[in-house]
Amino acid sequence: MISTITMAQALNTALREAMHDDERVVVFGEDVGALGGVFRITDGLAAALGDDRCFDTPLAEAGIVGFAVGMAMGGFRPVVELQFDAFAYPAFEQIASHVAKMRNRTRGKVGLPLVIRIPYGGGIGGVEHHCDSSEAYYAQTPGLKVVTPATVQDAYSLLREAIEDPDPVVFLEPKKLYWAKADVERLTRAEPFGRAVVRRAGGDATLVAYGPSVPVALEAAEAAKEEGWDLEVVDVRTIVPFDDVTVGDSVRRTGRCVVVSEAAGFAGVGAEIAARVQERCFHSLRAPVLRVAGFDVPYPPPMLERHHLPSVDRILDVLDRLQRDDRPDTRYLLDGAA
Repeated sequence: MISTITMAQALNTALREAMHDDERVVVFGEDVGALGGVFRITDGLAAALGDDRCFDTPLAEAGIVGFAVGMAMGGFRPVVELQFDAFAYPAFEQIASHVAKMRNRTRGKVGLPLVIRIPYGGGIGGVEHHCDSSEAYYAQTPGLKVVTPATVQDAYSLLREAIEDPDPVVFLEPKKLYWAKADVERLTRAEPFGRAVVRRAGGDATLVAYGPSVPVALEAAEAAKEEGWDLEVVDVRTIVPFDDVTVGDSVRRTGRCVVVSEAAGFAGVGAEIAARVQERCFHSLRAPVLRVAGFDVPYPPPMLERHHLPSVDRILDVLDRLQRDDRPDTRYLLDGAA
């Protein structure tokens, strides 16, 4: 039987099933118990599985993550929710100094099988401290896996895998996709960590995106058909580990690449992806690797949000630049052909 579910419901199902299957899995954070979380991702878990398995904590993010470190070292598999992206910053010292380093510090003897869930990104009209794109902080911290789903099915699958992983995972949940819907017969496990997915096949250029930018890239690919572009869209899925193979294969086929991300462009994940594509696909590129990103400013107020975030129009404008910069003979000269 096919039913329509949201990403929020898929995440809730993943948590519920993981807690049912493994009594070591515990869920805690600010307002996750009786309230079910600000976005209701943990709705009903305390009632169904007990308030010793899903419970509220004080408003102290560093304490929440520190508590999770101790529980993971003691044999539990904690899943913590840090209520908003920018609310997580007080916990960053714990994440960078202890969560990410414990396995290395103990020469592999002590792993930390914990998941840090963080609602992130824009698109909900939130104010400052409620709509940051903070993925670069975690991606640049060795020892962490960094995951962000873009589809309902991936939200379920990646969260189940994150909970089962022997090492810490920062699980970034796109806030504006919580209410995205999909018709599914049942939620299933999809590709594992480290595997990107081609969401749309095409031959003229590759759009590389992750998390909240994937639906925008897909919409842009459809709009670009009217301008004669046949675009391929690659969903990164896991920022760390990163799938160079799938991304590289796509760019080598199309010869052009645009990276789409909500975060500020300077020194961001999008910049890293562009650099990796340039290094690995240089001889196949027919134009420079370009980016569509948030501007290098603090997150703007709600009325300006639509100008700040990547949009279909901004992606189409960049495609015009790709066309102008296209040098069809360069690929063959670089390959050594006459």
